[in-house]
Amino acid sequence: FNYIYMILVINFIINMTWYQKMAAEKSTLQRTQKKWSKEILDEGFCIVPSILLRAQKRIGVNPSQLILLIQLLDYWWDAGNKPFPSKKDLGNRVGLGSRQVQRYLADLESAGLIKREARVVAGKGRTTNKYDLSGLVEKLNELAPEFKETRELKKAVERRGGDDRLKLESKNPTI
Repeated sequence: FNYIYMILVINFIINMTWYQKMAAEKSTLQRTQKKWSKEILDEGFCIVPSILLRAQKRIGVNPSQLILLIQLLDYWWDAGNKPFPSKKDLGNRVGLGSRQVQRYLADLESAGLIKREARVVAGKGRTTNKYDLSGLVEKLNELAPEFKETRELKKAVERRGGDDRLKLESKNPTI
């Protein structure tokens, strides 16, 4: 009897967690739809980590390179499937020529943020490149702890009393 009861409790907990997760996702979707509208979101959306925008200068990315990275993110739907837009499509989206796009992509590759890979389709031969964004992810992961610490320090400063890590040490012990 205890065994059956334990299985029922575990099953309840698992289902409860699933329902909580689904409710949270629904809540997030509702808030997002309220902000943007269902009609806009029905056309699709792209997840851009805030750290990419906040660390743009730190990772040495100029505005044109950043917009190309964001465009690549819009094509990247699954971690296991690398995006493969054409340079022409990327250029059309942002108002750049294919040659400019090629130069910016080469710069991003030299910086280690992307890696271009040849893509061959059976019966068609070589086609658009695939873009491996793992270098970008790795770089942002390296910066994430520093950004987290900065965020926490900022919160501490905003709280009454501040944070001991931010207090200046006085050279005069009587002060």
